[in-house]
Amino acid sequence: MTAPLDVPGKAEEAQPEAIAQAAGARDRGRSLGQIAWMRLRKDKIAMFGGGFVVFMALIAALAPVIVNLLGHPPDAWNQDMIDPALGTPVGGMGGISGEHLLGVEPVTGRDIFSRIVYGAQISMLIGFLATLVSVVIGTVMGIIAGYFGGWVDALISRLMDIFLAFPLLLFAMAMVGVLPDAAFGLSGNGLRIAILVFIIGFFNWPYIGRIIRGQTLSLREREFVEASRSLGAGNFYILRKELLPNLVAPILVYATLLIPTNILFEAALSFLGVGVEPPTPTWGGMLSEAVDYYDSAPNFMLAPGLAIFLTVLAFNLFGDGLRDALDPRTQS
Repeated sequence: MTAPLDVPGKAEEAQPEAIAQAAGARDRGRSLGQIAWMRLRKDKIAMFGGGFVVFMALIAALAPVIVNLLGHPPDAWNQDMIDPALGTPVGGMGGISGEHLLGVEPVTGRDIFSRIVYGAQISMLIGFLATLVSVVIGTVMGIIAGYFGGWVDALISRLMDIFLAFPLLLFAMAMVGVLPDAAFGLSGNGLRIAILVFIIGFFNWPYIGRIIRGQTLSLREREFVEASRSLGAGNFYILRKELLPNLVAPILVYATLLIPTNILFEAALSFLGVGVEPPTPTWGGMLSEAVDYYDSAPNFMLAPGLAIFLTVLAFNLFGDGLRDALDPRTQS
């Protein structure tokens, strides 16, 4: 009796097809949002990043409550915690204790924990609002350029190139440096925050604009767009009802990845002294003040540095996982 012929590769070829069919049967009947959520939940790293982002957002929103329970007023000087001869925190590890969870600042004795918590408000506020400005402008310009094409596309594309070549950091430093005391009904740090949101958001829109333009160029040739045109739908209707809903996924993904960039930019401006004015706490401002005390009070530099690093890392991890969940073709 002859042994059955073993045809190598057939089982291996059939296995991915069977897996794909099983996955399709499992996903049948679910919405795209449910399918994306199922994929995202399986990515533990992305879920950790998303959880940390939510945690930091809650800290920023509940800063007064948290500081009232666990800290001290962020601008209060605790001179009893400072060595009068050296100007450094008394005790070990920069004055870390049950009353001061992350220690105190040299010279002033201000509570580092409270200032980190309140600094999260500034970083998250500017990061989110600047991203919102970039997303709105970038989506509008990108979808118009991609849909209409021709001279409209050429004009907007050249405008994107100009904005991308603009020395944003130098412009922001110059703009904030010559601000008046009051303008547009705002004054003080309220005016500075508004200007920072405008500068960061307005000059960063080409990044998301290019993504939306590329996606629109692909979508405008699809059958459902042609069907809408054949039924007499106008351009505005097609942009609003046909294209924009199909661009929600890339908008969400790249907005998530743009937020940490804006947080870093705000921290850089504060570090250079052209961000929010002291004594209002910001992570970048705390890093700038800590430079002179890195050897005597390393926790003063470590706390805001870790806050920036972990927040930016969490946003990037969550953004990568969200991209893979919404578009499985990007997975490696």
